[in-house]
Amino acid sequence: MGLRAAPSCAAAAASAAAAGAEQRRRPQLCPPPLALLLLLLLSLGLLHAGDCQQPAQCRIQKCTTDFVSLTSHLNSAVDGFDSEFCKALRAYAGCTQRTSKACRGNLVYHSAVLGISDLMSQRNCSKDGPTSSTNPEVTHDPCNYHSHAGAREHRGGDLNPPSYLFCGLFGDPHLRTFKDHFQTCKVEGAWPLIDNNYLSVQVTNVPVVPGSSATATNKITIIFKAHQECTEQKVYQAVTDDLPAAFVDGSTSGGAGDPRSLLIVERESGRSVEMHARYIGTTVFVRQLGRYLTLAIRMPEALAMSYEESQDLQLCVNGCPLSERIDDGQGQVSAILGPSAPRTSLAPAWPGYTLETASAQCHERMPVKDIYFQSCVFDLLTTGDTNFTAAAHSALGDVEALHPRRERWHIFPSGSQGAPHGGGPGAVTLGLPCLILIVFL
Repeated sequence: MGLRAAPSCAAAAASAAAAGAEQRRRPQLCPPPLALLLLLLLSLGLLHAGDCQQPAQCRIQKCTTDFVSLTSHLNSAVDGFDSEFCKALRAYAGCTQRTSKACRGNLVYHSAVLGISDLMSQRNCSKDGPTSSTNPEVTHDPCNYHSHAGAREHRGGDLNPPSYLFCGLFGDPHLRTFKDHFQTCKVEGAWPLIDNNYLSVQVTNVPVVPGSSATATNKITIIFKAHQECTEQKVYQAVTDDLPAAFVDGSTSGGAGDPRSLLIVERESGRSVEMHARYIGTTVFVRQLGRYLTLAIRMPEALAMSYEESQDLQLCVNGCPLSERIDDGQGQVSAILGPSAPRTSLAPAWPGYTLETASAQCHERMPVKDIYFQSCVFDLLTTGDTNFTAAAHSALGDVEALHPRRERWHIFPSGSQGAPHGGGPGAVTLGLPCLILIVFL
């Protein structure tokens, strides 16, 4: 009686891990950040209150640490995920069995055992089969960024996982930089989003409406640079109405071994493609919505910031040049976010749309009135193209799938010069029609 119901930190961690492992709405690293944090805290012995205190000879914390190191890099979107996750679970189970005598009567240990059993049942893992090695020197994989980054941190005494950055481009176009600054830009023609020692991403933007400075992306070129024994150089190129599920050489992967170091996954034929580069811990989403393309990328900070001085023109790093911004140049679309305007001052910017009707249409897809909602309204008023509503909604979904910090998913209007922070939903304001006038000048 009591052991299954006993509240403990490990029970919470196991529950969180189980919930995260089954979350299939979008591809993500497994375990999810919350479960990973709980497991790391447990493994580091920081949860020493009440039930969480451990006898010195019990090795359950070491078992948990090993399980986290084996699973923190796994991605459910990549082939071989289930096999590797089950191997790690069997290794976790074997570790708990070896320490069972020393941990007898320990609630954390028993909670971990129950959590392992639940996860194995949920994942349909057999009890017999190969297990993952927990020796860092043995499991080191030079073509798995999470593996060798973790090995470096372990040797240095730092058990924190590597930090990640997010960048996205959508609409006509709206840019979210690695620093979470939000800008609306013109940037007609070809512009580099990313150009570091590992990856280059270039976008080409064309005018959306005659007589307007608003543009949108119709071509994306991505170069995965050659990296030692992990992969040869691979080039991916997408243009409007041609979103291939292969690199320009016809291949769908890079490198040898299983799983591959670099892999393309088609989510929706001709509409949605993902690229997973294990060797640099990077994920890229490319989509077509209407006539235009969107892009979202998640990359380790250490690699994203690894570039030469001559490579400083990168929109994801430094944003758009001031001369190319359709805003006040302060890192957000603050021209949109002025004080509330009287309704009588608002007039249609595009035939068929008023501020009220555009806001209502965007609100159907995006109930939170954040910057993505504001961008949706702006795009409808400046172009009249309803596909931009889907683009803004999809862009926010990509943030939720790839951005490492949940508290920064939404950016709300403020006077903080583009810095993201939570706040109450903002209203569409006088600044929006003023900005539209700027676009058409």
